[in-house]
Amino acid sequence: MAKDDYFVLAYRILKYLYECFKAGERADTDMFGPDALGINNGYWVNLIESLYNEGYITGVAFPIAVGAIRSAKVYDARITQKGIEFLEDNSRMKKAAEFLRAVKGTIPGL
Repeated sequence: MAKDDYFVLAYRILKYLYECFKAGERADTDMFGPDALGINNGYWVNLIESLYNEGYITGVAFPIAVGAIRSAKVYDARITQKGIEFLEDNSRMKKAAEFLRAVKGTIPGL
């Protein structure tokens, strides 16, 4: 796995949203946006859209503008029950968590 692997990034987003959920806090997009994850905006939009379409997160919209670059508008991102179950039970999420634990000391900000 790499730090920009889909499942590693999905794990980081879902884990952050779950921590916010448990703390009763509103998620800060700066903590899980493309800059925070070290990826380009197009990849981030695809990732957020995938998590939304699968029912793992809510609180995002995807404005459609002819001729414009696709974007995601985060207005109150939250993890869903399905997202929590995916985070806790999915084998790829567990591998992503293991990967991040293994590299945590070598990559700042993880």
